[in-house]
Amino acid sequence: EIGRLLESEWTVLPSIEEAFTAHSIRDEQLRMMFSCCHPRLAEEAQVALILNILCGFGADEIASAFLCKRAAVEKRISRGKTLLATSRTLFDLGDAEFVPRLGVVRRALYLLFNEGYHGASTEGAVRAELCGEAIRLTEMLCEYEAAGTPATEALAGLMYRHAARLPARIDAAGDLSALLDQDRSRWDTGLMMSGLAHFERSAAGAELTPYHIEAAIAAVHAAAPAVETTDWTAIVALYDRLMDIAPSPVIALNRAIAIAQRDGAQRGLEELRAIADRERLSGYPFYPAALGELELRRGNREAARAHVEAALALARNAPERRFLEGQLRRCGNPG
Repeated sequence: EIGRLLESEWTVLPSIEEAFTAHSIRDEQLRMMFSCCHPRLAEEAQVALILNILCGFGADEIASAFLCKRAAVEKRISRGKTLLATSRTLFDLGDAEFVPRLGVVRRALYLLFNEGYHGASTEGAVRAELCGEAIRLTEMLCEYEAAGTPATEALAGLMYRHAARLPARIDAAGDLSALLDQDRSRWDTGLMMSGLAHFERSAAGAELTPYHIEAAIAAVHAAAPAVETTDWTAIVALYDRLMDIAPSPVIALNRAIAIAQRDGAQRGLEELRAIADRERLSGYPFYPAALGELELRRGNREAARAHVEAALALARNAPERRFLEGQLRRCGNPG
């Protein structure tokens, strides 16, 4: 890139200064992420390209992130790569191109973190290295003047708060521990404080994004020393707001679980069964697992067992299978 600009000795110094100015994206991976956001591609295709080319996600992982079919993802990636191959403007990112692409890059980093935190990989239920890379790149966005917006700060705050739970999410045997069962003394207080600092900076301005609300939900969890003292009314209210501005079946699932904690298993089941587009969760093991857990709380062991068996059939890796097998044992023997 620099070599292309160095046409004569008179342009050497200005070119190098421009390449390394505080207003430039210094990280090559971030730069390439912005380049994948071709304006002729739909946003879903732009995000899919970033995840595939730069984050190493396969079509199955991307399909799981979008709750869609593998064939649809493969089509998006193929079309996107063809378009990028013919583009003459890769890496040429002026302000006019940068600002519209920032939201797509943030979304890709959000999905990169999520894949590390509880993704669809066969490698494992938790991949801390992906979480760490997502945080690194988001921190670099925060440091870049044009990208360090309140939304970016909120995203960073959300990531840090969730990363703080990772030590308690997997136990010494490599088994998953649900949020409600985690030993909160194992949460990383340093990461929690980093998350708080970003969250406070995200309050600047009037913009309210899904990242702000998700970070606020994480903050409510962090403020409670135990599940029993969690302010579930506040969490449900935040999920209601999140459903208003960014509805999705997964958000609705999490909201239903929060309602079950506040109002009981029966209300939670009603909300789970009322989720719009819940067929998009047909490949997601934690939907039938949630049905099974709430049926078990109501004492309906047979119904609970049927749901957990359905979840087990959808398990994507060994830790998920062991987690669901433990849930199945709690349902008791059939008959």
